Amino acid sequence: MVASAATAAFFPVTKASSTKASLVPGGGSDNLDTRGINSSKPTSSGGLKVKANAQATPKINGTSIHYPPSSERLKNSDETSIAPARTFINQLPDWSVLLTAITAMFLAAEKQWTLLDWKPRRSDMLVDPFGLGKIVQDGLVFQQNFSIRSYEIGVDGTTSIESFMNHLQETALNHAKTVGLLGDGFGSTEAMSKRNLIWVVARMQILVNRYPTWGDTVQVDTWVAANGKNGMRRDWLVRDGNSGETLARASSKWVMMNTSTRKLSKMPDDVRVEIEPYFMDCAPIVEEDGRKLPKLDESTSDYVRNGLTVH
Repeated sequence: MVASAATAAFFPVTKASSTKASLVPGGGSDNLDTRGINSSKPTSSGGLKVKANAQATPKINGTSIHYPPSSERLKNSDETSIAPARTFINQLPDWSVLLTAITAMFLAAEKQWTLLDWKPRRSDMLVDPFGLGKIVQDGLVFQQNFSIRSYEIGVDGTTSIESFMNHLQETALNHAKTVGLLGDGFGSTEAMSKRNLIWVVARMQILVNRYPTWGDTVQVDTWVAANGKNGMRRDWLVRDGNSGETLARASSKWVMMNTSTRKLSKMPDDVRVEIEPYFMDCAPIVEEDGRKLPKLDESTSDYVRNGLTVH
């Protein structure tokens, strides 16, 4: 009442029109402005009636919620904005982004597939450096490939003799494992494990023509043969995996030792039956050198170090 009296004091007021305000689908009254004031058009006499609607700001958990302002009123009073009806089609999500991502994934996969499988490969890519190797030459020779790692080379950029020996040992054990001779012990057959017997190296000779470098692939072939009545001989041939160049040759003699008594042992008959089918009848790949290593003389040596442990 107070607001109406104050308004009438400044502006002449006519009777309110009985026409109801039109509603826009999805919105509020068509005559509502951005401040929430319902105003009617001025009459021909210049009068104006203003009705103020006060509404409390809604709160959720004590926090006031402010609604965004409504859309701008139409400039032309004859034009009306009608929101499209909600149907199943216009409620579906926009699939363009998802289709773009799927297309990009397929294109990337197709590119990788083309690079890996359809283009001609280099010869060194055909080598599997992580495999356990394979049996060749009527099941008597074991062949395995190695890729020279950065931590296997010395300051001169070539493989160290320690890495060379590790490759030889790995092929020997994988040979026994591949043919099914590996028992519970380290390199021992099942019959040897029952008798607490292990293999020990009695003699080994290596001739190196050239040490491989970092990134090279080497192919190691190994086989076994009889060495007397109670021993075994194992040979290795190391070649370049790409050119086939012979890098090194090695020959070794093995005897059996009892782990309980720490003494050498004869080859039992059941052990001989296990390993004899895999013996090759061939000469050593390295001719035996009859020269003996001279005894160390501490009085004439340049360097002496005690306390070393055999590995």
